[in-house]
Amino acid sequence: MSDLPNCPECNSQYTYEDRELYVCPECAHEWSVAAAEDSEQAKVIRDANGNPLQDGDTVTVIKNLKVKGSSSDVKVGTKVKNIRLVDGDHNIDCKIPGIGSMGLKSEFVKKLS
Repeated sequence: MSDLPNCPECNSQYTYEDRELYVCPECAHEWSVAAAEDSEQAKVIRDANGNPLQDGDTVTVIKNLKVKGSSSDVKVGTKVKNIRLVDGDHNIDCKIPGIGSMGLKSEFVKKLS
């Protein structure tokens, strides 16, 4: 098995290396080896303690958070299972028991081991 990254355009696993470029045979996208290494380092999302987060992790809320447009709050210590990491200001999508689907910022959560 190769350690080459998947294509950032179509997520194809059949990429190959051509001199200083990675090439996707399915969508013909080309990107540099240096850009692929930089993007892998930039995508690391960390919790309040600096631990890297991944899809499917379980986290706990470390601060009372007001829910926009609602009178309810997310209390300290609320356990959130099976998170999904996304791009944007609120980089965690999740379902919170008793509240529903919402986005959280990674700086207000702590990873549970």
